[in-house]
Amino acid sequence: MARKRIRIDLEDSDGAKYNFSLEGNVTREKMLKIFELMNLINIEEPETAAQLDSIGAKIWHIIDKNFPIGKFTSSMILEKYEDEYTEPIKLSVISTYLSRFAVKGKVVRERQGKEWAYQILKIAQREKSTT
Repeated sequence: MARKRIRIDLEDSDGAKYNFSLEGNVTREKMLKIFELMNLINIEEPETAAQLDSIGAKIWHIIDKNFPIGKFTSSMILEKYEDEYTEPIKLSVISTYLSRFAVKGKVVRERQGKEWAYQILKIAQREKSTT
């Protein structure tokens, strides 16, 4: 089995540079720990209040918050959406928005059995370029 290698280079708003390298058995949990570390040292730009005034914005918020790495399906988004916003939504509506996100280049999608699996594009590009 080929060793995974992931490298993350970041620069914060003050100009400080950060380099993270992971090699070997890189799991989802380990990547989430890296993202937690990035939050602790406040690498990300300060979040502005999210404008969640549309269904598309709410769906994107769910994706960005719950699936920054790894793959997800429309069913997974449906479950998280209804938990977070306590309002019903049709699976077809979520599928339509995910398709639009794929066309806009925000996510990549691939067929997995009977359904589509999605992944945020920035993570997918990094994984392809490091292998």
